Amino acid sequence: MRMNQAISAAIADEMRSDPDVIVLGEDIAVAEGPFKTSAGLLEEFGPLRVRDTPISEMGFLGAAVGAAATGLRPVVEIMFVEFLGVALDQLSTEGAKFHYLSGGLVKVPLTVRASVGAGLGFGTQHSQTLESWVVGTPGLKLAVASGPANAYGLMRAAIRDDNPVVVLEPRRLYAQREEVTVGEEGIIALGTARQAVSGDDATVVALGSTVGAATEAAAAASWSADVIDLQSLQPWDKNMVYESVARTGRLVTVEENPLSGGWGADIVAAVASDLFDELKAPPLRITAPDVPVPFGKELEERYMPSSTYVGEQVAELLDTGRVPPPWWQREEITP
Repeated sequence: MRMNQAISAAIADEMRSDPDVIVLGEDIAVAEGPFKTSAGLLEEFGPLRVRDTPISEMGFLGAAVGAAATGLRPVVEIMFVEFLGVALDQLSTEGAKFHYLSGGLVKVPLTVRASVGAGLGFGTQHSQTLESWVVGTPGLKLAVASGPANAYGLMRAAIRDDNPVVVLEPRRLYAQREEVTVGEEGIIALGTARQAVSGDDATVVALGSTVGAATEAAAAASWSADVIDLQSLQPWDKNMVYESVARTGRLVTVEENPLSGGWGADIVAAVASDLFDELKAPPLRITAPDVPVPFGKELEERYMPSSTYVGEQVAELLDTGRVPPPWWQREEITP
C-alpha cells in the first residue's frame, strides 16, 4: 500500500470493528481528504459517521472532544498541523485534562491526525512538524508515522486508546509504498519503537521522515549503527534506546525540527542523566536550523537533514569523539 492508503485502511478497519468510531474534518467525506487519506469511507459508512465540517478547527475539534467524552471515538483530521494552532485550547486545555479533572471518571478516546513536514514546497506556514506543540502537554499521547506499515499500526492503536492521541503524518511519505500487515497483527502498541537497522558504532534515533535519511546514511557509510524509529514520542521507548546506547556508547538524534526546542533534546537529556558512564562521546543532535522552512526547492532541501549530511556528521563524531558543528555554523551562516 501507499501510506495514504494504509491510513484509510486502518480507519476503515476500526470503523468496521467499532460503530462508535466516527470521522470529522474538512473535505474528508465527498472529496476523500486532500491527501486521499479517507478514500472510500463515506461510501462504506455514510454521512452520519463520515462528516465534512466547516472551516473551523476550533469548532469541529471542540465537537470531537465533547463527542469523545460522551462515548464516541472521533477521528479528526487537521489538514496541516499548523491549523491545530487555532484549536489548541480544545485539545491541550480541554481534551487532555478531562480525565484528570473528573478524577478518572471521564475518558476522552480522541484521535487527531495531521499532515506535517517539509519537502513538497508548501511554504513556511504549511511545512512544519511542531511536535513540541503536543509533547509538552500532560494527558496527550503522540505518534509519528515513518511509512505505510507503522502508519496503519499506529493509527489503529491510537483509535483504540482511551486517551487523546495525536498522530502526525509526514506528507511527503504519503505516496511511499510498502508491504503492510493488516488486521490485529498489524497493530503497533503506542510507546513501542522499532529497530530499523542494526549496528555497533552508534545509536541513531530518528522519527517520521528522518527515519529514511538515517537508514540511507547507515547503508552508505563505513560505520554501522542501530537506527531506531521511535514511532511514538509520548511515551517514547526508553528501554530500546537505553539498551542500544549502553551497547554502542554513542547517541545521535536525527530531527526535521529546528534545533531549539526539538524532541531530541529530551532524549539526549534522559540518556545523559541515566547512562552518562556508558557514553564514549557526547550525544549529537542533527537538526534543521532555527529558521522558517524555506519555500524555494533548493533551500528547502538544504533545510532538511539529508542522508549525506547525517552520514558526514556521524562519521566526524566517530573520528574525533567530539560533536561536529552543524552546517550553518561551519559555513558561518547565522539563522
